Amino acid sequence: MSLKYAVLAALLEGEASGYELSKVFDVSLANFWAATPQQLYRELERLAQDGLIEARVVRQERRPDKRMFTLTEAGRQDLRAFAVTPPRRPTAIRDELLIKIQAMDGADPEATCALVEEREAWSRGKLARYERVRERLLAGRDEEEYLREADRIGPYLTLMGGIAYEEENLRWCARVRTILEQRAPLG
Repeated sequence: MSLKYAVLAALLEGEASGYELSKVFDVSLANFWAATPQQLYRELERLAQDGLIEARVVRQERRPDKRMFTLTEAGRQDLRAFAVTPPRRPTAIRDELLIKIQAMDGADPEATCALVEEREAWSRGKLARYERVRERLLAGRDEEEYLREADRIGPYLTLMGGIAYEEENLRWCARVRTILEQRAPLG
């Protein structure tokens, strides 16, 4: 999949500037699709050239003008077609920590444990961000009510996937630390 569809999907929320979209990527889409601001701005230019989004300039006092982007009907049609097309291939995990764990035998177990603890801290931080997004989406409703009544549930469903992923990361990290501690007590 290309960044194109992640950007189009983010614009389903409504008009946004490039800066606002980069924040959406940091918070809402980071659990399944990452992009740097530079990649995002290049993609916005391509999408505008292809007629899938429109840009308008908003004049600002004491700040540079900003461009606001919206989906065009052609962009919505392209996104609808993409949404029902089967993925080309299953997701492959590419995780440097897993390579380090694979190669850890003979290495310092304390150093390996520190790497796992770092991953735990990262996962806890992401979970906390995801929970803040969840609370904002629910806005006082319970999950069942939200899923029954909300105009759009896609962002919530992907958020659920991100939460489950980070919770599993934490379970795995705890298990790895337990095994390392049982094999060679860390001092």
